[in-house]
Amino acid sequence: MDAPAPHHPPPARRLVFTFPGQGAQHARMAAGLYGACEPFTATMDHAFDLLPGGSALREGWLADTPPARFDDITYAQPLLYAVDFALGTLLTEAGLRPDVLLGHSVGELAAATLAGVFTFDDGLRYLSQYVGVYRHAPPGGMLAVAAGPDEVDAHLVPGVVIGAVNAPRQVLLSAPEPALTEVETALRRAGLTCARARAAQPFHHPVMRDVAAARAGALTRPPLKAPHTTLYSARTGRELDDGTATDWRFWLGQPAEPVLFGPALRRLLSGGPHVLVEAGPGQSLTSLARRAPEVARGDSAAVALLPARAGAPEADVAAVRAALERLATLHGISPAPSPHS
Repeated sequence: MDAPAPHHPPPARRLVFTFPGQGAQHARMAAGLYGACEPFTATMDHAFDLLPGGSALREGWLADTPPARFDDITYAQPLLYAVDFALGTLLTEAGLRPDVLLGHSVGELAAATLAGVFTFDDGLRYLSQYVGVYRHAPPGGMLAVAAGPDEVDAHLVPGVVIGAVNAPRQVLLSAPEPALTEVETALRRAGLTCARARAAQPFHHPVMRDVAAARAGALTRPPLKAPHTTLYSARTGRELDDGTATDWRFWLGQPAEPVLFGPALRRLLSGGPHVLVEAGPGQSLTSLARRAPEVARGDSAAVALLPARAGAPEADVAAVRAALERLATLHGISPAPSPHS
């Protein structure tokens, strides 16, 4: 009689915090946690104390009807950075320690801050200067297209580039106007599904290099440290080495370079089982992760911390509690307390 085969427990899943970027913002994003969760509230208040016009940013964030320019860089970028970092702080205060951090666009700044590349204060100061520079970008935006890069190439017009590759059949095109409207019309005529992203500037477009070059002196360079937690980059599509993480040319060039979130996610998931937690507004990155084969077959898992869209104030607290409870049951994750006042 053959001896029974030895039982090998499944490998522990590594914990990944993911942080969304421009386009994920919406009115009152995560605002239900403000005043209900102490770590989140303290982090947001600190951000508003340091950011120029912080009181107006707080007012616009908490308003039921957001300001007309809510999707402009002057509102969206500082708020996304602060909310992403505050949610990452909430998770760490709840006892969760990420093995990997991965951000999309401005979410990569939040990931780098959690990884210790720069402090939150330095990140806020840099982002304030960043907004002051890139608000001079020409009017434009980004267009989400349900197609792969090869499919859209034939329809691109001069001035339009692929600004992000989020999944095998999900790209973002970037361009100033009127080129963006021109390519949108061409894509719709070709039968491709597309929708405007919530952005008023052509992020991840070469025009951003010219904008930065004209105002290079306005951006300071605070000290950078090697990340203490593994940091995957959606700019490079792979793990960020210490030399690149501590090179300000990498961070200063980020707004002009394409986002390779899809390739970064594929490389990450190919390395073994993971639990991905989206620490940001909405569920865009969770939706992308759930399309990955590793998540679809259950080897890895994807959890969103917040609802897909804004709801009643108590919905944010309920969503965080449910997410923490689910994380407590997933393999390799220690139980974590619910948020509290």
